[in-house]
Amino acid sequence: QVQLVESGGGLVQAGGSLRLSCEASRSIFSSNTMGWYRQAPGKQRELVAAITSGGGTKIANSVKGRFTISRDNARNTVYLQMTSLKPEDTAVYYCNTAPIIYSWGQGTQVTVSS
Repeated sequence: QVQLVESGGGLVQAGGSLRLSCEASRSIFSSNTMGWYRQAPGKQRELVAAITSGGGTKIANSVKGRFTISRDNARNTVYLQMTSLKPEDTAVYYCNTAPIIYSWGQGTQVTVSS
């Protein structure tokens, strides 16, 4: 069964940090570029970071210098390290392949208070 399971979200003050994790089924993870997406209330889902199977990364301008994406191929897990969080980072965060192939997981809520 194809699965994406996100975790690590929470409530944090502005300036704080969080690390999100996404465990994927092996069939999803093995050779695909993986991405972290987010959807804020009333807004479209957007890609914030992506990482190829070889470790190459691409970070959205809105989070560049603050967010880092990494992956552990042995654990079929992709991470998003978020630092210097801002209230505008508040959203539900999801992982998926990039481009999107599979159904979405439940996501993990990140709330940044000012």
